[in-house]
Amino acid sequence: MNLWIRLLWVLLTARGRGHLDLPRESSLLTFRVWPHDLDISLHLNNGRYLTLMDLGRLDVMVRSGLWREVLRHRWTPIASAVTVRFQRELRPFQKFRLETKLLCWDANLVVMEQTFLIDGGPRDGQAAARALFKGGLYDRNERKFIEIARLMALLGVSEISPPATPEVEAFLHADDQLKQAGRV
Repeated sequence: MNLWIRLLWVLLTARGRGHLDLPRESSLLTFRVWPHDLDISLHLNNGRYLTLMDLGRLDVMVRSGLWREVLRHRWTPIASAVTVRFQRELRPFQKFRLETKLLCWDANLVVMEQTFLIDGGPRDGQAAARALFKGGLYDRNERKFIEIARLMALLGVSEISPPATPEVEAFLHADDQLKQAGRV
């Protein structure tokens, strides 16, 4: 039930957080670790990180205006690859922020960075976890990913993708290697 409440909260409060100007601006959401977010080690469950990351990407789509097109065309957001580096635990009732930003893109997929930042206390602003995400919007009728140039045009963005950083290149290479290994 908690995840539905958080989903509704993200949707209902999006307007108050203002329009998001992609690719220059990042989404920033604030959460708290609740008891049902915990694993047996009494810190934020690693699976919950992935679920919360979905909310960060949803906030980007809603606040950028892309969500209207997603609903209109019945496109499906698809995660292609994710890698997470856990750095510090998030304990019960601890506040944290989730920052989601668009790093770069190719013809059909985007790469985003999602960072969990401790909110308050002696470690305020320190990263608890950092993730790289690769994904896109899929048109089930056409059976293909929507071209990123088309999505950018819908948002009024005419910029070309920034170059991939070395860590993004490594992430994409590792993903490609795993994809190739799965075809054997």
